[in-house]
Amino acid sequence: MNALEQRYSGKVALVAGASKGIGAATARAFANEGASVVLLARSKQAIDEVALSIRERGGEALAIQADVGDERAMKRALDSALERYGRLDAAFNNATDGGMPAPLADLDIEAFDRSMRTNIRGTFIGMRHQIAAMLHNGGGAIANMASVAGVNGTSGLSAYVAGKAGIIGLTKAAALDYADQGIRINVVAPGPILTHHLEAAGAQVQQQAALSTPMRRLGTVEEVAAAVLWLCSEQASYITGAVLPIDGGMTAGTKLSMNYRRDQPTSAGGGLTDLAVPASGPS
Repeated sequence: MNALEQRYSGKVALVAGASKGIGAATARAFANEGASVVLLARSKQAIDEVALSIRERGGEALAIQADVGDERAMKRALDSALERYGRLDAAFNNATDGGMPAPLADLDIEAFDRSMRTNIRGTFIGMRHQIAAMLHNGGGAIANMASVAGVNGTSGLSAYVAGKAGIIGLTKAAALDYADQGIRINVVAPGPILTHHLEAAGAQVQQQAALSTPMRRLGTVEEVAAAVLWLCSEQASYITGAVLPIDGGMTAGTKLSMNYRRDQPTSAGGGLTDLAVPASGPS
């Protein structure tokens, strides 16, 4: 392995929500770069399978069943991880509850509460215990999972949007709390990623999602994993409290699709003040 692949040699990384998709890909990526990996999820069978895939490639993994919204379960999980490995260097809080799409006034209160429990409470509880563990070994890095929906908003997904926007705020506040204590805390905000949800939705939905991005394609779970590993590595040692979009350009702004008349110059200041319509259009 080269130096890049050994970024996490001798280190311990925790991934919450590691049973599939982005979480499983990130757990495998940490292991591939030398980390001992602690996998957390509600489905013991699923994380056992991910842990087995890591061990089969020569990696070290510990699978622990835990609900991120359960304070006692998460404390037991962290205690077990520390008993096994003695330290925690990196953590990725990935567990997510997207809820059911509905206009706000039609949203079921129980569904809203479930989304808040996983997204906000789960991220808070995770960071609370991860930070305590990291302080004992002189620091570490945490990445939290948000979404472009928490940056820009999305109609029909008010619970999900609120949860992800809350994670961004929680991350920024925590980053400031521990910026001078050796702990960096950042957040990733993916756009449309080809996970099991989009795979199950079918080709038409996948195409629509791809076309919603300026890059006109879906992201991969490996691309998100790579961003998380970079944020938690020494290569990002001067970055904390940041929101990193992984979205094919969605949060950059609006990409105009109209045709420009090449015979009309832009303004002297360089701005496109004359957004010319095609020659066949109105004058």
